[in-house]
Amino acid sequence: MHMTSAPHLLTEDRPEFDRLLDETLRAADERPELATLGERLNAEQLRTMALNAIALLTAAAAAEYDHYVKVREELRSEARSASAGRGEYATGDRDDGAGLSAVVAVLAPVLAGTAMLIFLLVGYSLKMIDPEPAFARTMLTAGWLFGALTVAALLFAVIGLLVTALRNSSTEVAAAETVVVPEELSRAREAWRNALLERGIIPFLRDALADPSADGYPTPRTPGAGRIPQLGYTRPDFSSPGSPSQGPRPGYASPDFTSPDFGGPEHEPD
Repeated sequence: MHMTSAPHLLTEDRPEFDRLLDETLRAADERPELATLGERLNAEQLRTMALNAIALLTAAAAAEYDHYVKVREELRSEARSASAGRGEYATGDRDDGAGLSAVVAVLAPVLAGTAMLIFLLVGYSLKMIDPEPAFARTMLTAGWLFGALTVAALLFAVIGLLVTALRNSSTEVAAAETVVVPEELSRAREAWRNALLERGIIPFLRDALADPSADGYPTPRTPGAGRIPQLGYTRPDFSSPGSPSQGPRPGYASPDFTSPDFGGPEHEPD
């Protein structure tokens, strides 16, 4: 079982270590020091050994990694501060406008449609009375007017939704296109990768391929072990304790059942 984390490696950077290790193993034929890959150890065995020694490999580039993490955290803090300031200002204006538009878009069709139904219902009810009241036609006219307002409000709401969707999509595309890795962070990351590769991964793989005791079967490392983890398995000693060769077996003697100081009648004590 290999280690899942290392003292000098954050969880978010573990995939980068795995990717760099895999790239190195895939391009092993381009490096003379790794030319013996596949003769005694294959790529998967070397990968397992490197994962077992991940703390050792990352420690070789600890200084570069610490600098990389420091630069990254500083840039993230600056970005959070800047986005928080812009967000508070922009969100306030946007929320006011969006809130008013949403209220108008929702309430206008509902109110206009309700008024249309009321006026039309009352108007047609009055037309059924004989004689027809004079204001019955006025009620119908008002009802159809509110009907037109309902249609206009619905059209306004649909257009508003389309405009909002287009604005949001264009903003998302622009934000995605403007994401650029700062040059300082890129240099720090590249320096860490180079140090990890040249001082950690490559020397470890080279030593593993040159170690005649490495057979590709990893076992847990013991304190004080060398650079390459000790490989292979040893069979436990199943010899039973107290074998015949270790000494004579204990003997048994029958107990003495004669009573003490007992004799026949002729041997009575004085």
